[in-house]
Formats: sequence, C-alpha cells, structure tokens
Amino acid sequence: MSDVESALKTYEKTKSIFMDELKELVRIPSVSFTGFDPENVKRSAQKVAELMKKNGLENIKVIPFEGAHPYVYGEWLHAPDKPTLLLYAHHDVQPPGREELWKSPPFEPTLREDGRLYGRGSADDKAGVVCHLAAISSYLQNNGKLPLNVKLIVEGEEEIGSEHLEGFLKANHELLKADVMVLTDTANFDVGVPALTVALRGLVAVEVEVRSLRSSVHSGTWGGPLPDPILALSKMLARLVDDKGAPAIPGLMKNVRPLTPQLKEMLGSLKIDEKIFREQAGFMPHSEIVGVDSDVFTKLWYLPSIDVNAIEAGSRRMLANIICDTAWAKVGIRIVPDMDPKETLDLLSNFLKESAPWGVDVKITPDGVAGWWITNPVGPAFDAARVALEKGYGRKPVMMGSGGSIPFVQPFSEALGGAPALLIGVEDPYTNAHSENESLHVGDWEKACRSAIYLYDELARKL
Repeated sequence: MSDVESALKTYEKTKSIFMDELKELVRIPSVSFTGFDPENVKRSAQKVAELMKKNGLENIKVIPFEGAHPYVYGEWLHAPDKPTLLLYAHHDVQPPGREELWKSPPFEPTLREDGRLYGRGSADDKAGVVCHLAAISSYLQNNGKLPLNVKLIVEGEEEIGSEHLEGFLKANHELLKADVMVLTDTANFDVGVPALTVALRGLVAVEVEVRSLRSSVHSGTWGGPLPDPILALSKMLARLVDDKGAPAIPGLMKNVRPLTPQLKEMLGSLKIDEKIFREQAGFMPHSEIVGVDSDVFTKLWYLPSIDVNAIEAGSRRMLANIICDTAWAKVGIRIVPDMDPKETLDLLSNFLKESAPWGVDVKITPDGVAGWWITNPVGPAFDAARVALEKGYGRKPVMMGSGGSIPFVQPFSEALGGAPALLIGVEDPYTNAHSENESLHVGDWEKACRSAIYLYDELARKL
C-alpha cells in the first residue's frame, strides 16, 4: 500500500476526530472586529497551536505582532530535496450578525439533518484550518512522514482586511519561504463541484457621515425648512448606481481589464440557470438581477460592484418623531484588474462629497483597501491540484473567479517571488459566509480533506 493510500485509510478511521476539533474551534467566538473581546482571538490562536501540536507539526509559534491579532505558525520540514508547501488559513471570524435570526446559537456548532454543520466560522475559515491539519495528521499517524515539507500559517485578522500583513511579511520573510502556496479560504462552484479559484476582486471601502444639525430636533416643530441628513445621504447613495444598478461613478470603469479569450472560454463552460442562481443568492420572488448587461459570473468576478454594507440613523428600537442630526453608512466597491485601489478610493470619496445636497457637512473616512489578484492556472502545481481535486471529489474541477477579497494572496505571492497560489476552498453557494446561519457541507469538507491528502502526493511527484 502506498503512502497516500495509507494516509487516506487513516483519515477514514479518524475523520470524526477532526470534526470534533473543528467544533472546538467554532465554539471560540474569535471575532476580530473592534468592539469584540480580543481575548477570544488570543484564545483561538492558542487552540490552533494546541491542535497543530496534537496533529504532528513542530516549531509551533503563536506570533504576536504589534497592533495585530496573533498569527499561529507550525511546520514539518523533514523531506530533503522535496518542495516546501506554505498552507494558509485564518482563525478569526466575522461578527455573528443578528443573533435572533440564527436557528441555533452562532458559536454552538450544530450538525443538522441536511448534512451541514452550522456555526460562525464553521466554513470561513476554521474548516480550512482543520482540513490542513487532517491531511498532515493522516500522513504522520500512519507513515511518520509527509511526502513534502509543509509550513502552516494561520492568520488572526483576515476578516478585518489583514491590516498588519505587510509588516508581518517583512518581519517573517525567511520563516515563510516556500515553493507553492495553498489557501482554503474560497468556495467550490456548487455542492459536489470542486473548483480552483483563479481570480479575486479587491475591495475599497469608506465610511460616510452626513450632518446637518447640532442635535436631533422635533420633526413637527422644525420639519420643512431643515435639511434631513438621512434624505441627503439617501440621495448621495442612490447616485452611486444607475437605474439598472450598474456603477455610475464617472471614470470608475475606465481601467477595467477586458476579458481574454481564455477567460471567455472558461466563463462559457460554467452553466447555471437563473432559477438556481436566484435560489443560491436568496433572492426574494420579485427582486431583479441588476448591473451591467452581462452574464452573472462576469458581473460577480470580473466587473466592479458597489454596495452599501451598513446604514445607521436614529434607532428602530428607540423610534421618535425627530429629524436626526446625522446619518452614517459604509460603502464598498469591489475592484477588478486593472483598477487602482488608491484612484478608486479617491473617485468614490470625491463623488460622495460632490453629490451631497443642501450644504450638509460630509465626512469621509477610508475603511480598508485590498488589491485584486488574478493568475494564469498553468504549470505543474495547477496540474497537481486538478488531479488531486478530481480524485478527492470524483469529478473534474472547474476554474472560477471569486467576488470576494483575500488580502493575503497578492502580497504573499509577491513576497515568495511569484510562487503559484492554489486557492482550494471548502465553502459552497449555500454556506452563507458572513451572514446568519453560516454552514459547512460536511460531505464536501471530507472530500476537501481527501483532496488535500492527494495534493501533497501529487505536488511531491510533479515539482
């Protein structure tokens, strides 16, 4: 029996243990956002380090970095003359959102009859952490060795934009050197349909605050001549898109890279009907598909989009008949090749200011910039990934883009001299990442773990 076959056999015997380890991580509310207890992120880092040790990694470090939530590092480097694989995941999670909408507590992992594990971080990205560990452990338990060298880095602030990543990379460049990167923070095309992600949109975001009064006032006494900041902000936000919902900021689209023939061919091979798309996205019955005149995958992956992530004015719970003094919103633009993040930030900020009616005061605060990333999936690393995914899932993978952003990918790829980045995810269109009732399809997660076992073997032989 070959080493990879032995590792697969070991995985089948022990996979319930890895599920238990995932549940342990999900129970820790490691929300990295300001306003949440940072001790929980530290606790999560310590648990990740504990699981690394339990599953056979060495030189384990919880790495503090000034101003940042902790990174966790572990390695196994006993395969001379074999390539080194840098594995990435993150242990921080999004806030739970509206807890009353969860069907079970967000930080109590719950396996339901639909075969999905529910809980914040169950998929994004604690499932990725344990997927890496499951593959490593399955080799080491049975064979006492891996077919190649591995380094595992688990980040603690990915969900808030990896703000300190550049400094962390400079400080730990030698530690993280590798020949190939593997990231588990993306999605499959559908349940049972594996995917290699070959493009990520970036993100530019701002907070905009509109003020027209020193304090809120009685709407009956003062309503009429006073400028309402909520209406002013609404007018400003409405101007961001045209009547079809497409971006309407002048100059925003000028640098968008045209689709190559290869990308057009890839997009043409991905078939999904409107009914399925609407179901996956959770459309209300009469809601329309909006945006530029193009197919949905081009709009999702290769064209910019503008969204209002949050808006706040007054209080629904403490509702009163007033004209509010201020209104606030967070606005984000997903950017694509070859849009410049700084230029996009300036376009958005200036457009919002110029759109303000009635002389209201406008304050714009930048709130995160992440660049786009794209790769050409050719070469032995990508060949190995395609073979491993097909063996693990029992069907050929598709190549797809992602509308989301992973700030880690571009700077790490550059720091490693352009090393191939294999983005192999554990999510699916029904995961509900970042929203209430996030879940992991357990059957697909097990296939992802098997694929990782195959991947180490394929990379060791092909590189």
